[in-house]
Amino acid sequence: MPHATDIPAPPAAELARHFRARLAAETDCSDVHATLQARPDAIVVVDTRSPEAFAAGHVPGAVNIPPATMDAAALAAHGDVLFVTYCWGPHCNGATKGAARIAELGFPVKEMLGGVWGWEMEGFTLVGAPQDAVAS
Repeated sequence: MPHATDIPAPPAAELARHFRARLAAETDCSDVHATLQARPDAIVVVDTRSPEAFAAGHVPGAVNIPPATMDAAALAAHGDVLFVTYCWGPHCNGATKGAARIAELGFPVKEMLGGVWGWEMEGFTLVGAPQDAVAS
């Protein structure tokens, strides 16, 4: 049975570069929520799921742009911002596909780890979700 210590960790400087690189490309639900509260014009949150999934519930202020429909003109219309992609959660790679496409088109982007699942686990609410329709 393998153990965590079977393969030695790299030198600390190499690890620091690795983890800093991950932080440059990834963010989490709590940090996105805080940014939306303090500086909402600094980011555009991109829901990469289907229009039907988006309509059923999404992060407040998010725009729905599935990766197959992303183009430079649509992204440029949002101005000089950081794009943040998300999808369903850890089991879904739609956010990764969207982030790759946005980067290929030349725009700054991060992937929000956790997606919809993480957003709700953090205690944040979705808009357009069934509970919102009942409250209306």
